[in-house]
Amino acid sequence: MACTAESVAAALRAAAGAVVAHRDELVRLDREIGDGDHGENLKRGFDALVSKLDAGVPASPSAVLRLAATTLISTVGGAAGPLYGTAFLRASTAVGDVAVLDGPGAAAALRSALDGVVARGKAEVGDKTMVDALTPAVVAAASVAAGGGGVAEVLEAAAEAAEQGAASTVPLVARKGRASYLGERSAGHLDPGARSTVLLLRALAGAAR
Repeated sequence: MACTAESVAAALRAAAGAVVAHRDELVRLDREIGDGDHGENLKRGFDALVSKLDAGVPASPSAVLRLAATTLISTVGGAAGPLYGTAFLRASTAVGDVAVLDGPGAAAALRSALDGVVARGKAEVGDKTMVDALTPAVVAAASVAAGGGGVAEVLEAAAEAAEQGAASTVPLVARKGRASYLGERSAGHLDPGARSTVLLLRALAGAAR
């Protein structure tokens, strides 16, 4: 299955729904090792994005992703706004001016999203951040795309790998962000950014199906 601008917009609406459904969970996770605002901040940003999509869907997949980027950057507080905003902005650039997004295009968008997050947050695998979920997601997506997988298959593989990557953050000691202030006490907790990465990828994959 390939994705048009309308399909990408529908996927982002599904992502917004996932954020709303898991808002309290994300707040709880962030309260354990952060300042507790991750769920509410993301909800505010995706609510704003849905409102903009309701007003009109941009003409291309790239433009839809760019709208997501600018909206999240301007409405999501904390670290999540710049990180997710940069991710969507880099993904938009990677997609280019195609009218229909295919499997390799989706994998390339995820790769660029990860590169943007790493450039913005200066984090690497093992730092107990969303990078721990997004990195294996990108590897899995590239593998499936190289084998001829479509958008749905690419995103399914990415979501599965992200879930495993997120789980790997539980025993880690945080080396980035507010959680790093806790030192050894940050171990034993799931990173909220890694968890929200999983939720978004699962929602996007479900919409692509």
